[in-house]
Amino acid sequence: MRTTNTRFNSKNQLQPADIRRYNWYIWRTVIALFAFVVIMITLTIFDVFGQLPSFRDLENPKSNQATEIISSDKQVLGTYYIQNRSNVTYRELSPNVINALVATEDKRFYDHSGIDFGRSFTIFAHLLIGQKQGGSTITQQLALNLFSERSANPFKRIIQKLQEWVTAVKLERHYTKEEILTMYLNTVDFGAYNTYGIKSAARTYFNTTPDKLTPDQAALLIGMVNGPGIYSPIRHPDNALKRRNLVLNRMVEQSFLSEGQAEEYKRKPLGLDFHQNNHFDGLAPYFRSVLKKEVQKIFKEQNINRPDGTPYDLDRDGLKIYTTIDATMQQYAEDAQRDYMKDLQAQFNDHWRGRNLYKSIHNFKFLLDQGMQKSDRYKQLKQQEKSDEEIQENFQTKTMLNLFTWHGNIDTMMRPIDSIIYSKMLLRNALMSMDPTTGYVKAWVGGTNFEHFKYDQVKNGTRQVGSTAKPFTYAVAIDNGYSPCMKINNVPDTIRGYGAPWCPRSSPSETLQGFITLRQALAHSQNWVTAHVMGEVKPEPVVELIKKMGITTNVPPYPSICLGTFDASVFEMTAAYSAFANHGLWTEPTYILRIEDKNGNVLYTHTPRVVQAMNPQTAYVMTYMLKGVIEDGTGSRLAYKYGLRNPIGGKTGTTQNNSDGWFIGITPQLVTGLWTGCEDRDIAFQSTRLGEGANSALPIFAMYMKKVYANAALGIKKNVDFDAPANGVSIILDCGAYNQQQQGTTDVDKKLGF
Repeated sequence: MRTTNTRFNSKNQLQPADIRRYNWYIWRTVIALFAFVVIMITLTIFDVFGQLPSFRDLENPKSNQATEIISSDKQVLGTYYIQNRSNVTYRELSPNVINALVATEDKRFYDHSGIDFGRSFTIFAHLLIGQKQGGSTITQQLALNLFSERSANPFKRIIQKLQEWVTAVKLERHYTKEEILTMYLNTVDFGAYNTYGIKSAARTYFNTTPDKLTPDQAALLIGMVNGPGIYSPIRHPDNALKRRNLVLNRMVEQSFLSEGQAEEYKRKPLGLDFHQNNHFDGLAPYFRSVLKKEVQKIFKEQNINRPDGTPYDLDRDGLKIYTTIDATMQQYAEDAQRDYMKDLQAQFNDHWRGRNLYKSIHNFKFLLDQGMQKSDRYKQLKQQEKSDEEIQENFQTKTMLNLFTWHGNIDTMMRPIDSIIYSKMLLRNALMSMDPTTGYVKAWVGGTNFEHFKYDQVKNGTRQVGSTAKPFTYAVAIDNGYSPCMKINNVPDTIRGYGAPWCPRSSPSETLQGFITLRQALAHSQNWVTAHVMGEVKPEPVVELIKKMGITTNVPPYPSICLGTFDASVFEMTAAYSAFANHGLWTEPTYILRIEDKNGNVLYTHTPRVVQAMNPQTAYVMTYMLKGVIEDGTGSRLAYKYGLRNPIGGKTGTTQNNSDGWFIGITPQLVTGLWTGCEDRDIAFQSTRLGEGANSALPIFAMYMKKVYANAALGIKKNVDFDAPANGVSIILDCGAYNQQQQGTTDVDKKLGF
């Protein structure tokens, strides 16, 4: 049976009427789709699908931005962050980064106005069937990075794509292409290790800055943009290498590189210089920890807030804190500590090897119980409501622990209680170095390892100061007209009137016999002569001077303070000694210069306090006295062992039972204080030869200063001596002349016939 189709001729061609009808269907569909898109875009513009960012939001994107701590020599010491993101300007970007980004992500970037319709034409069809379509321009990706998270739902993703389009157009209207590229590179996520933005990525993977990135380095980083996990050079180096080479090929296609250049770069290995970001890596971690609390305190006390009145968040608001720390000197200080403390710990371990700690150390079991109760493990077990017996059993059971050693961290099987013993037997050390004239702190080493021992011993920790307190008593005597050449019989001298009679002890092997000068007494740290001077000048003026010199801890007006029986911090003691080197002026230690917000607006500028603690003559005479410690006293190994024979003054300090070893060194341009000891005062060297400040602290000062002097760029000169007061010195420093005067045999006396 044959049927006849009247709509087709013998060649099955459409009739004109059919063509017109089908064309109408197509046009209606196109018009409907166009109208639908227009309506959707209109609804998007009017925030029906969610509020779009305003122009003000575009000017101030709400991205977490790390606060940077900047040294006096323009180095980034570290950052405070939730996301380790630091912004750069366009001028700080290598052209290689820009070229790699444009060639890979958006080759028509300079030609479109935010949306590349050629790439985006089929985006909706791909999204509806669940396929990934690379239709986003750099500007659209920036919009997504700044204001939203990519949705996994294809229908929501369509709405999101429309929002990106509108936002991208806004971005293109209000920003230059260079600004858009810069914002994009500042907001992009480079994967794990808290790496956000090109500056952080360059530092993390290549230990460099964005302006120094080579084409192959830039290609590697840009290659990570769309797959920071799969293209991670740490976790998937093969993938990263292939991706890098693909980006280099794209750069050739866009004429940013020649084929020969690209082939040369493709033959290179990844060349990583990886530095994982964390809060304790980098220079001056103890300083940065103290600084953060200090800035938060300043902001609260001075009511420094965001423009909307809410408090600044140092982890998110991208502030810049300009400090006085010199990165080079900080490195020298940390190197000196590491190099010597490694040796000193070996001395300490040898000293205690084979001894029963429970019998040899006073209250040792109490110290262990105290250490256990302060530990994170103990607190966690308590939170789990474990009984005391269960906690004790836990601390007696071996487990894998990570321990600090001077040769690097180690993982080892150990009972937690043994790890506490190990920690208690580790020596700690702290150092601060400052300019005595400006008060600027140049180096700050608050402990031996911030990752394991976070307590700062420069400012937060106080320890008994020992003989480093003696210069305060001698300074009061000098202020009363005493000469460094005055001689006193070095015999016991009991002081009465301040409670029980008091007379210090003096080691027979270290006691100078007979009459000695005040300069000799200070140089050799003689207790009896110091006590005699205290008996003459009385404790109250000494306490008054100590307070003028910035010591804030409790210093009772008792004679024993002349031997340093009070506590103070390295921070305060170093600043106090700066008055000797600065004509009697005590200048408050300064470590913050100014704080700026992310737009460069100054939020805070520090103005240090200055106090005339003593008259310039007294300060100058004290520098002469303190130089005697180095020339022929307890600090003489600075000269004979370390070769530092230039004008340096200083004072060693060793407290009872060698619990604390101190050395404070002064030069006209730099004052540096050091302390060494264990966490608990009951644990120390049993030998004064090993535990004294001359052995436990002075060598670090020597190693630090030798490096400082060797670097002429720092401007710390060896051939500079302490300045005499402008009005001269009336106190006689020449002991020969002083003796003649005391004997009445000066030339004047002879002529007058006395």
